[in-house]
Amino acid sequence: MIEKKNNAFKEENAILVGLIQPSLNEQAANEYLDELAFLAETAGAKTIRRFTQKLPHPDSKTFIGKGKLEEIKNFISGKDIRVAIFDDELSGSQINNIEKILDVKTIDRSDLILDIFANRAKTAQAKLQVELAQYQYLLPRLRGMWSHLERLGGGIGTRGPGETEIETDRRIVKDKISLLRKRLSVIDKQAFTQRKDRGEFIRVALVGYTNVGKSTIMNLLSKSDVFAENKLFATLDTTTRKIVFDNTPFLLSDTVGFIRKLPHHLVESFKSTLDEVREADILLHVVDLAHLQYEEQIGVVNKTLQEIEVSDKPAILIFNKIDQYEKQTFDEWLDESVKNEMLNDLKERWENETNGNCVFISALEKRNVDGLRTTVLNKVRTLYKIRYPYKTEYIF
Repeated sequence: MIEKKNNAFKEENAILVGLIQPSLNEQAANEYLDELAFLAETAGAKTIRRFTQKLPHPDSKTFIGKGKLEEIKNFISGKDIRVAIFDDELSGSQINNIEKILDVKTIDRSDLILDIFANRAKTAQAKLQVELAQYQYLLPRLRGMWSHLERLGGGIGTRGPGETEIETDRRIVKDKISLLRKRLSVIDKQAFTQRKDRGEFIRVALVGYTNVGKSTIMNLLSKSDVFAENKLFATLDTTTRKIVFDNTPFLLSDTVGFIRKLPHHLVESFKSTLDEVREADILLHVVDLAHLQYEEQIGVVNKTLQEIEVSDKPAILIFNKIDQYEKQTFDEWLDESVKNEMLNDLKERWENETNGNCVFISALEKRNVDGLRTTVLNKVRTLYKIRYPYKTEYIF
């Protein structure tokens, strides 16, 4: 996404395209495009305009209708727009057909997320995981994308012009996927050995939608300096710290954030990172309370946890950014007693839904951090009592 020239990064202008199907209302479609715009910004693109179209189902050839494509073509004509980003996954032939009409680079949401992961990957393991996911994404699209690869050039898979090279490239990509899996397997075994060497400590993992403040909470609880910023997927590599609360030690891991429509290739490629979640004893599910769709984000995370078969683990729901929630929800003239009553109603609702396994904080303002520590400590000690009833040094 980011083009580098003369050692400087050049921002690419982009348009966003979304399809409103019967199962999706216009408001939800616009909210999805809001997230797509944030993804584009994270990747280094500036959104110039959004386009949406209502269709009962995607067009098999161009995803959206020919008339809408012509409208987009007329808009971008003569403008410095370098990329069209679609909110849903496109086939290779659809990308090819759209690029023939628009004459700009066309990518979908999955490709955009992969690009962000590629830019964010720092360790050898993360880089291999992203590269594997990119090849897996590319493989089924080779035939449909061939002419567009020849015309636009650049990127993975452009190894020669002409239809006769497709099968050769398919074998090359398959061999590359096999090689990457073998290299990741070696790293996974090393990571597994490292996790086994952590002893009998209770393991706690931070999970949640991307950009909800997991790394900030990690820093608060561990008093360490884990990279955190207000962008999507700031954390790709798992960070684990040993923490001691009132003489009770446990291990806390920060993990990669989840997101709506997360490419399944990434879930597969980041297996070893997600193993930190699978092997955790307690999950701290962080929620951005200030986000208008925070309940939907909770659902996305819970669905992902079900997919990796960890939804039955003990969990604490951490509602973060309560300061921003109050600013968004309460008018200045609202009486303080009314505010407290509304907050208490909110807290009572989620305490009932989680059987008391929730806590409301502001990591940025360090509000109710003691309450968070107490909640985590009680959960950790309870688990120590069940697992190691004779190891009183972990309990008292």
